[in-house]
Amino acid sequence: MPIEHSGELRRRNVDTTPEVQVTDEGKKVDQLLDSHGAYEFGGPWGVTAMMTGFPMLMYYLWICLWFYDGQLVYPTSVDGIKPFLLQMWAHVRDDASPNLYAWKVYSGLIVYQLFLAWVMPGYMQEGLPVPSLGYKTLMYNCNALYSIYATMITAAVLHHYHIFRLTEIIDNYGHIMSVAMIYGFAVSFGTYFWTVARGEQMRMSGNFFYDVFMGAALNPRIGPIDLKMWAEVRIPWVIVFFLAVSGACKQYEQYGAVTPNMAFMVLATWFYLNACCKGEECIPQTWDMFHEKWGFMVIFWNFAGVPFTYVYSVVYMASHEPEKYRFTTPTYIGLYMTLITAYYVWDTSMSQKSRFKMQTQGNFKVRWTFPQLPWGTIKNPDFIQTAHGNRLLTSGWWRYSRKPNYVADWIQSFTWGLVVGTASPIPYFYSVFFITVLVHRTSRDFERCAIKYGKDWERYCEIVKYKFVPGIY
Repeated sequence: MPIEHSGELRRRNVDTTPEVQVTDEGKKVDQLLDSHGAYEFGGPWGVTAMMTGFPMLMYYLWICLWFYDGQLVYPTSVDGIKPFLLQMWAHVRDDASPNLYAWKVYSGLIVYQLFLAWVMPGYMQEGLPVPSLGYKTLMYNCNALYSIYATMITAAVLHHYHIFRLTEIIDNYGHIMSVAMIYGFAVSFGTYFWTVARGEQMRMSGNFFYDVFMGAALNPRIGPIDLKMWAEVRIPWVIVFFLAVSGACKQYEQYGAVTPNMAFMVLATWFYLNACCKGEECIPQTWDMFHEKWGFMVIFWNFAGVPFTYVYSVVYMASHEPEKYRFTTPTYIGLYMTLITAYYVWDTSMSQKSRFKMQTQGNFKVRWTFPQLPWGTIKNPDFIQTAHGNRLLTSGWWRYSRKPNYVADWIQSFTWGLVVGTASPIPYFYSVFFITVLVHRTSRDFERCAIKYGKDWERYCEIVKYKFVPGIY
């Protein structure tokens, strides 16, 4: 079906102007994009190195934080390599063993979050048409907000009555991290074998390790629960938040007060967790749900990578005297204002893009969850109607940058390191790793868009000139 005025910049009320359906030409392109092409991440050898190397890196950085004053340690001679490795192993064996207590804590979280996701009331949100499923749309039960606050209330009650003290989370960090890693590997391989056994695999390369890393299943479900969306919010960000709360509780028990630095991390992690929950209906509109398969890359990262590498600042502050990272009042004000500003841009840019997609589908409804920020929805936005059938947003934050959400998200991650100043370089791991991921992800996304939209993408890039920071890059 031909599209008139393809590539033309338009301004319309998208609520009353339905999106043009994917054209025959667009379907051919989607079919190409929905098949395995070139290897990514260095191919089989690269992904195998990441699957083995990243857990070791997580152990190393935690050991440096907890036992070596937050400084990077290494052997100073060839003869010192073996003793150094034996010392590292001793810390893992003695202080990060997957003991029964850690299994109870982590497994309890998994079971409780699955239970809440199954029974809590929610908002049913339709996802985008999925080419892999013949452009079928899936429904998602968005009940994370009720589930997360039920979790917070439960944790507060357990802590108050000394049934489960929140300080035990940070005190057992190494043990729980090991269990989380085991879960990450087990769920990744288990999902792969289950999907292949059922004949539901898609976009396979034929290389076992690469396919385990990238995944075989697109939208695995248990009853009403979409596991990919459930794991993206209910596991990593819950743990991240409660690690910050655990650190704050530990400081309060030790010093009778919580430092502004630790309070900053409680606020920052709550921002992120609450945003994911209050805007959960936006998640089905994202690349993660629409295209990314549920493999080791996503599963391990959600079960272990995010919660146990993003809050190294909390681990440092919970194990060191406050004098090591105390700031002046103006510095605290600047730090908090930077976080709040970055959060506002991130929240509203994500909202603008996702709600635009929902508007074009005709299924957008405002959920009055807290906080609803100004400029979260664009009325009568500018957009490019593509020959593919989709629309490319060129209004709001998306007029100034092709990835404004990434810029704001990275600034937030950088403040999570700044909160300890120069006391330790390890809390900056999150922002360094994150910008590498974002740049790589952007290159994958733009390459895919160039194939998908052709000349319409070139027109879009002429209008939105900058990838990240307006006027700079």
